Amino acid sequence: MKKCTFLLVLFLAAMAPAVLGQSIDIYPTNWWTGMKMNKLQLLLRSTSQSFEGKQLTTRYPGVSVLKTHRFENPRYLAVDVVIAPGTKPGMIPFQLTGQGAPETLQWPLQEQRKGKGTSYAQGVTSADFVNLMLTDRFSNGNPSNDRVASMRDQSLNRDSMYLRHGGDFQGIINHIDYFKSMGVTALWLLPVMENDRPERTEHGYAITNHYKIDPRFGSATKYKELSDVLHKNGMKLIMDAVYNHIGLEHFLEQDPPAKDWMHRWPTYTQTTYKEQTLFDPYAAPSDRKRMSDGWFDNIMPDINQQNPYMANYIIQNLVWYIQEFGIDGVRIDTYTYSDLEFSNRCNKAIMDEYPNITLFGETRVFGTPNQAYFNTNVFNLPFKSNLPGSVDFQCLYFGIIPALTQPFGWTEGVNKLYNTLSNDWLNQDATRNVLLLDNHDEPRFFSVVGEDVEKQKMGFQWLLTCRGVPQMYYGSEVLLKGFTNPDGKVRSDFPGGWPSDQKNAFTGQGLTADERSVQQLVQQLGTFRKTSSALQTGKYMHYVPDNGLYVYFRYNEKQTIMCVMNTDTKERTIDFNRYAERTAGFSKAENVLSKDALVTTQKATIAPMRMWVLELKK
Repeated sequence: MKKCTFLLVLFLAAMAPAVLGQSIDIYPTNWWTGMKMNKLQLLLRSTSQSFEGKQLTTRYPGVSVLKTHRFENPRYLAVDVVIAPGTKPGMIPFQLTGQGAPETLQWPLQEQRKGKGTSYAQGVTSADFVNLMLTDRFSNGNPSNDRVASMRDQSLNRDSMYLRHGGDFQGIINHIDYFKSMGVTALWLLPVMENDRPERTEHGYAITNHYKIDPRFGSATKYKELSDVLHKNGMKLIMDAVYNHIGLEHFLEQDPPAKDWMHRWPTYTQTTYKEQTLFDPYAAPSDRKRMSDGWFDNIMPDINQQNPYMANYIIQNLVWYIQEFGIDGVRIDTYTYSDLEFSNRCNKAIMDEYPNITLFGETRVFGTPNQAYFNTNVFNLPFKSNLPGSVDFQCLYFGIIPALTQPFGWTEGVNKLYNTLSNDWLNQDATRNVLLLDNHDEPRFFSVVGEDVEKQKMGFQWLLTCRGVPQMYYGSEVLLKGFTNPDGKVRSDFPGGWPSDQKNAFTGQGLTADERSVQQLVQQLGTFRKTSSALQTGKYMHYVPDNGLYVYFRYNEKQTIMCVMNTDTKERTIDFNRYAERTAGFSKAENVLSKDALVTTQKATIAPMRMWVLELKK
C-alpha cells in the first residue's frame, strides 16, 4: 500500500505544472497596485531553457497580458502587461505554456508603501543639507558581511584605496545621531546595487544586477531599515542612479537578449568627454555620436537607450527602486553622456509617479551655459531638458576655489564667484543646483586650499549660506585631505568608523584642535541652518566685490542674513551703509558663530581670509 501511494504521488507530481522554475527570473521582480505606471514590460530570463514557442498568460483578476516579444537569444522573453486600477494585491500566477511542460511563475503584486510625497519621495530642496558618502568607507557596523564567498572580489585591505574596506548600512545606522548633530537632513550614498566585479567594487558604479543590493553592504532588508530609520529621524535618502552604463559582468552584457542592447563599436571606443558636441553648431556628427555612444570606461558597457526594451528596463527599475526602498531624491550619474531624449523620458516617468521627488544630474562640464543646457533653462533651442538641477561644478571650479586661491582681479579671485552666480539667470531655478566643496571624484577641498584651516572654514560658511542645496562630502568636516592621483586618498575612511581607529570623529578622540574647530563650525552652522528660513529658502542678493571683499545677503520677510567674505591679504573695512538696500532698518548684526554683535551704524573691520555670517536684527 505504501509503495502504491508513493507511485501515485510521483505520477501526480509529473502531471502537475511545474511551480516557479528556479532558472527563470522576472524583471521587475515585483510591482504595486495603484501605480500610475501600470503598463509594464516584463523581461523573463532563463539560464537553462529556451522560450521559443512559449507564451505567458494569466487569469488573475485585473491583470492582462497584451503582447509577447522575442529576441535572437531564445532565453529571453519580453511581455507587455497591464495592471488595471482597483486590482487587488496578491501573488500573480503566470502560466508559461508551449513546448515542453507548462510552468507557473509566481509574481508578487503588493500594496504601495504609505506616505508618497510626505514620508518618502519627498524631494530634496535648498532647505536640506546633504551628506555624500561611500558606504564602504564610512563605518563597519557588521564585519560578517565584509566578504561574501559567492562574489568575485574577495579583497579586504584598508591600506589600499582601491580595495574594499568593509563599511556597510549598519555602520551608517549606528551613527544617525552624528548626522543629526551636524544639521544634516539627507544622506546620498554612492550606488548600493550589486557590483559583482573582480576588482574596484568600492564605488558601486559598475552595476551587475539592478534588482539586487550589494550583500557586502547588507541585505535589501537592511537597506530598507536604513531608509526607515532616516525617515523616523526626519531625514531623507538619496539614490545614485546610473542611466548611462552598466558593469561588464552584468548579465545583460554577458548574456544579452540581442547585440543592440549596448552600444557596439568595431574596437573599444571611449567617449570624447566633450559635452560641447551636443550643442556646438559646428560639431561633427561623428564627434556627437562618440560623445553619447562611446563607453565611459572599458569596464562599463554603454547602454543603448534607443533600444526600446533596454529603455523600458532602466525606466521601470528606477521607479521600482524608489518605491521599494522609499527614496526621496535621485542623483543621476554621468548625465551628459546619456541619450538626452531618453533622459527626458526617464525623468518624466519618475516625476509623473512622484511629483515631489527631486532629480539632479552629474553635469561635470566647464561653463555656466554648458551646465544650464542640461537643466531646465531659458534657452530657445531644439532640445529642452526637463532635468530640474545639476551638481553645481561651476560654483566649485569657477567660484569658491578661485575665490580662495587666486589673487583678486577684474576676472580673477572672488570676482569669478560673483560672475558665476550672476549667470544663474540661464536656469529656470538655480536653487535646485547642488553645491559642493568636494566629492568622491574631486580633490579634497582642504588640499585644494593648501591645507589652510581658515580657508576650509570659509568654504563651509559659503557652502551653508549660498543659494542652492548644500552637499558635504563625508570627512571634510574633520579635514580629510588628498588628491585623486596618485593614491586616491579622496576616498579615505571616516575616522572612528572601525574599532581599531586611533582617531574617532564621532567622539572627538584623537582629533586635533584644527579638526575639532572645523567640525564644530559645521555643527553650529548646520544646526542654525535647520531653523533659518532665510538660508533655507530666502532670496539672494550680492554686491560687486571690492578689492577681495564680497558681500551677499540671504533674506525674506522674516529674516536677513548678511555674509561677508574677505578674500584679500589685508583686513577690510565694512561700511553697512554701502549695503543700505538690505541693512536699512536694522541696528545690530549678530555673528551666528561667535555670537559677537556689531552696531550697523558703525563701521567694522574684518581680518584677511575670514568670513562672517551675520544675522541682522532691529
